[in-house]
Amino acid sequence: MELFKALSLKIKDKNLRIVYPEAEDVRVLGAAIRLKADKLIEPILIGNPDNIKQLAAENHWNLGDIEIIDPSNYPRFEEMVAAFVERRKGKNTEEQAREMLRDNVYLGTMLVYTDAADGLVCGATYSTGDTVRPALQIIKTRPNVKLTSGAFVMIPPVEGGGEKLIMADCAININPDAQELAEIAVESAKTARIFDIEPKVAMLSFSTKGSAASPEVDKVVEATRIARELDPSLPIDGELQFDAALVESVADKKAPESDVAGHANVFVFPEIQSGNIGYKIAQRIGQYQAIGPILQGLNKPVSDLSRGCNEEDVYKVSIITANQALI
Repeated sequence: MELFKALSLKIKDKNLRIVYPEAEDVRVLGAAIRLKADKLIEPILIGNPDNIKQLAAENHWNLGDIEIIDPSNYPRFEEMVAAFVERRKGKNTEEQAREMLRDNVYLGTMLVYTDAADGLVCGATYSTGDTVRPALQIIKTRPNVKLTSGAFVMIPPVEGGGEKLIMADCAININPDAQELAEIAVESAKTARIFDIEPKVAMLSFSTKGSAASPEVDKVVEATRIARELDPSLPIDGELQFDAALVESVADKKAPESDVAGHANVFVFPEIQSGNIGYKIAQRIGQYQAIGPILQGLNKPVSDLSRGCNEEDVYKVSIITANQALI
């Protein structure tokens, strides 16, 4: 809760606009109305206005002056079609654009692209692919970033002590190459700073400083070299086994010359299998709270909810998305 209090203070009264393509979902609508009431976000709801108003009335919620966009009757629709065709550089015709923008996520993504919104939160009913695909086609990745990736913020159990950690990529890229792994490391460090974590990045492997030899280890070594070139100021080291990255006594034996080993708080896994398994072990056995995936690398923030989310999840992910918009 302290984490989200701190994040909320950063965005309070800044009137950041977050668009919700799934506004007819009770979880999404409830979170959006709370965020507006708490003066954290200016929601933009996409959906049938009558359905949204009825849902609010059934739950005794006050919509107030929250903006509602009816995709079937949007005054700027043709403007969005033209902007979409231009952005796609001939990959879609006007007719195709009109059809695609009848989809709430595509329309919402165009609102972000044209600066009518600062970010987008989706995924309560849409799949990850349907949420991320429009972002990759329209918003695209930042300069010098080839791909988007998914990081989790890991919050330690109150009774156990410990510090906040970042783990990536646990959600998007199945087997990134060295260049991609380096980009994930740099972007994960940026995510860490959103949460007031001063990043120390460990490039994880089953080897520490040459203790094993394989192409998989070579990839991590090369990724570390590239990441240092991408951001020379970033404390980063690899290849490191997880225990060497986390535990100072182990680091003293396995990587005594490293400034990162034993003190790492951003963990970059070599591929998605180990990343996904790793964060879930921390979550289920270590009792860490896993927040994410937080999508990294896009020009503007888009967040993917779990379809099993609740209203509180939508509320918290929206706060994170708004903080990303401040970067």
